[in-house]
Amino acid sequence: MERIEPYQPAWPFRNGHVSTAYAGLLRGQRIRSIGSRRRIETPDHDFLDLDLAVRGEEKLVVLLHGLEGNTGRPYMVNMADRLLAAGYDVLAVNFRGCSGEPNHQLRSYHTGETRDLRFVMQWIVRHLPHWQYALVGFSLGGNVLLKYLGEEGADCLPGIQTAVAFSVPVDLASSSRQLDRGINRLYVRQFLKTLIPKALGKLETYPGHHLDREAIRRATSFREFDQAFTAPVNGFASTQDYWEQASSLPYLSRIPLPVLMVNALDDPFLSPDCYPGDPDTLGNVRLESPAHGGHVAFPRWTRTGYYWSEERVVHHLNSIMIQQG
Repeated sequence: MERIEPYQPAWPFRNGHVSTAYAGLLRGQRIRSIGSRRRIETPDHDFLDLDLAVRGEEKLVVLLHGLEGNTGRPYMVNMADRLLAAGYDVLAVNFRGCSGEPNHQLRSYHTGETRDLRFVMQWIVRHLPHWQYALVGFSLGGNVLLKYLGEEGADCLPGIQTAVAFSVPVDLASSSRQLDRGINRLYVRQFLKTLIPKALGKLETYPGHHLDREAIRRATSFREFDQAFTAPVNGFASTQDYWEQASSLPYLSRIPLPVLMVNALDDPFLSPDCYPGDPDTLGNVRLESPAHGGHVAFPRWTRTGYYWSEERVVHHLNSIMIQQG
């Protein structure tokens, strides 16, 4: 198999903030969307919107987006395009409330919410049995997939061959503190511009709650927002309880299959605790930590070409799924 070179960016992208901003704001899309949309009903009478590009390759890759993302983001669409070109089918998941329509329950998605992913994987196995499956997650989506695989452990669905996770805040408490520092607060401010209106909209739709509307409205950090909304809505005692229970770090050693995690060392979202080096902690997870890459970025000097992250995923999947097949 052809060897993939380590990520070696052009000089402007040797800064994590530049890489993150360029990939997030300036990157174009090679295709308009990912296949056709399919809505499925969840056991609690909510819904999930899935984008499917299935051509019968019998090798399906499930894509999971990051916080306040969706299946239409360039990093999702371009990853799907590269996978399709490499002979894989793709199913991209919109987390609850992220497909452009509010979901039907007070609770939505969060960094440690694995029940919906578990339901999606069971749905896939029912509709596409005997296929090979892989998962690729970005940031929040990466944490969700790692936690899910660790929770499943030895009971993991037999068709799942491997997974790749990029820019993963495996330790939420320390990552949140990292985002409270200096210029990183600008990222939090951008997230809160959509998180707060969504939360306030939920309060209007579900008036029988005991949440502090003003505390949600005034939130200027993830700690404040999670304390006022995310934690109580999802049954956690506090922000700290939510962060501890939602972090994927304690689950890594329980993952029963080969996983690649790629966290750039200049990722402005990640704390030192998001680069675990202990083999007992990592288990079957291989951690790659390029010096550069930013957060959900790894850009190249192109608007329409593939990024290194897309090539890295295809190389990893080919090494396992073709070998298995």
